[in-house]
Amino acid sequence: KREVEDALDRLRRAAEGEENLMPYMLEAVKARATIGEIFGVLREIFGEYRPPLVF
Repeated sequence: KREVEDALDRLRRAAEGEENLMPYMLEAVKARATIGEIFGVLREIFGEYRPPLVF
């Protein structure tokens, strides 16, 4: 569990900067983080896309 939390923290710090996120995402997967946990971190930083409403 601690390994997953550490990997997600490193991903969070990388996402706040300008780094390539793929190595951090792979590290999190290898630590057994779920896709939901990984994209939850990215959603915190980048938000969630909402398409414009066009009528």
